Amino acid sequence: MMSKTNNFVFWGLYVVAWLIFVGLCIEAGGLIVNFFFSLYRPEFVPNLYQKLDLSEMYNDSSFVFFGVYSFILTISILKSCLFYTLIRLMHKMDLSKPFSTFVARQISQMSYYTLSIGLLSYIAREIVKNLMHHGFVPDNLNQFWADSQAFILMGAVIYIIATIFKKGVDLQNENDLTV
Repeated sequence: MMSKTNNFVFWGLYVVAWLIFVGLCIEAGGLIVNFFFSLYRPEFVPNLYQKLDLSEMYNDSSFVFFGVYSFILTISILKSCLFYTLIRLMHKMDLSKPFSTFVARQISQMSYYTLSIGLLSYIAREIVKNLMHHGFVPDNLNQFWADSQAFILMGAVIYIIATIFKKGVDLQNENDLTV
């Protein structure tokens, strides 16, 4: 049986996860709106969320513009998906019997999202660094992939936890069959 303190902490973390999820959805939505305004009404971009004005890059090369924006949007959407998966896990998990196939699958999915965010962030950072040498000036883009190594490491740790949970599920199922 879980104590009241643990239950309180769990629900507190659940609320924090919801707040982060909502913030990430707002960020992703704002970046999508910013993207479309960049294409159709670039004069409004300075008034929008994060003021991400890549119109100079678009004028130099639309291919580079779409590539960089694709990285930004994909990473932002993957972060939202990661926290949605966490919320589903926390909402449906039975703490009295944590080793279930649902929990193992959700943790595994979270590891894939986290690792994807880290790898895409790292690739994007290196590409943008390379673009700077070719005359493109991507200012203030580092904020979108500054934490790539942390996400890669976190993805590896979550994958290890997912593997342990899968083994725990197998052992629990075997134990249930034995009894």
